[in-house]
Amino acid sequence: MSEVRYSVPGISCGHCVSAIGGEVRQVPGVTDVTVDIGTKLVTVQGNGLDDAALRAAIDEAGYEIAG
Repeated sequence: MSEVRYSVPGISCGHCVSAIGGEVRQVPGVTDVTVDIGTKLVTVQGNGLDDAALRAAIDEAGYEIAG
């Protein structure tokens, strides 16, 4: 199992958490997603995680990854 983190400055409320979590959970290999409003970090755990697919899922939810 691996873990990746993304800084997403636009996270500000429960809707953000739900939207990002819902999209990222659909990516194959994802076993857990944590979206933290305080740190503005999205932490994804899973097997064989595809960085491009995870980034696309966050984008699909309407948010941009910093950097």
